[in-house]
Amino acid sequence: MPNFLYNALDAKGEQKSGVLAANSENEAIQQLRASGLYPTQIQEEGKVSKKAKAAFAPKAKSKAKAKPAAKAGGSVKPKSLTIFTRQLATLIDSGLPLLRSLTVLEKQEPNPVLRATVGALAENVQGGSTFSESLAQHPKIFNKLYVNMVKAGELGGVLEVVLNRLAEYQEKAQKLKNKIVSAMVYPVIVMFIAVGILVFLMIFIVPKFKEMFTNTDQELPLISKIVFGTSEFFLARPLFLPNVFFLFIVFSVLVVIFNIWGKTKGGRSAIDLIKLRMPVLGDIQRKSAVSRFSRTLGTLVTSGVPILQALNITRDTAGNVVISSAIEKVHEAVKEGETIVTPLQASGVFPNMVISMVDVGEETGQLPEMLLKIADVYDDEVDNSVTALTSILEPIMIVILALIVGSVVFALFLPLIKMISTMGNQ
Repeated sequence: MPNFLYNALDAKGEQKSGVLAANSENEAIQQLRASGLYPTQIQEEGKVSKKAKAAFAPKAKSKAKAKPAAKAGGSVKPKSLTIFTRQLATLIDSGLPLLRSLTVLEKQEPNPVLRATVGALAENVQGGSTFSESLAQHPKIFNKLYVNMVKAGELGGVLEVVLNRLAEYQEKAQKLKNKIVSAMVYPVIVMFIAVGILVFLMIFIVPKFKEMFTNTDQELPLISKIVFGTSEFFLARPLFLPNVFFLFIVFSVLVVIFNIWGKTKGGRSAIDLIKLRMPVLGDIQRKSAVSRFSRTLGTLVTSGVPILQALNITRDTAGNVVISSAIEKVHEAVKEGETIVTPLQASGVFPNMVISMVDVGEETGQLPEMLLKIADVYDDEVDNSVTALTSILEPIMIVILALIVGSVVFALFLPLIKMISTMGNQ
């Protein structure tokens, strides 16, 4: 019966190393799990080189600092990260050790940035660091939520379960984000098209019609005067360029100033508050923020992360300053021994249904499950709201586009029709 060298984590998160006899690697893994240990690395003794054997040397504690990560700069798309998380959970759940799972994923990963990062993770794990410590070396790719959930999974010996929850969380969060973006993109595109058509008409078409009426004594209708005057303003050259280019430059400068202001503390707060109070889109933004808060907090607490730490992570990943401030007050209240419900209600941000469900969850001791149910409910609410908004926006934007183009065309042909009718009468 061959011997297997192993590194594993116990219930306290401390790393254990040793040797055990087993018929196969899978049997060795099962023996370790039955002993309350979670294997992070395992290999048959006869197949380990002298250099690699050092990785299985006993370590006093698992809190040793992770060695500096290999250079794997850059960011990774959420979809790629979700696929990696799902694949890693599947491999570990099937019985493969963490190190071998990372090695397998590194070889088949098409994204060069993520491939280099997975390679760095494998090196750190082989060097004796825990998986969460290795992940923390790449904050641009793995945020606090990811790292802390993995840490909780390591301590509880349920890493594959936590990774599956993480993948589900990422999939649902990305799906929700895509719905919101799709609702915002359509009206923006239509407005850009409308502005583009209007500018084209004012610069190229309207001046041609204006020339037809310059030498006539006919009184132009008011709408025609407005259109011709606007065209003159667009084409006027007070300096070296037409006014239309100066308008574009001014608009671009205002956008840049707005973005700079939006990055300040006061500006970000004002913008996030406006987002929540907008007539139609504000309701979608609020529901999206509530869903994100509930899913993040519920997923963290379910995975074993302490409530205060979970609230801190939820606050940092809320995506809205107003929601973050409300979560901060919840954190302070829980720290003082109070319930979550009171500060949630006082914030005025969360709907009454959410507060009621959280209250029931606290009373029954099923707060994490209730939070995840709230997230599911509000995901459906956002889905329905986006569908309804899109169905309403499509005809509205088409009508707006038709009115803009129709008004210009009407202003151009109205004096022409009058001129023709006058000539007919004569």
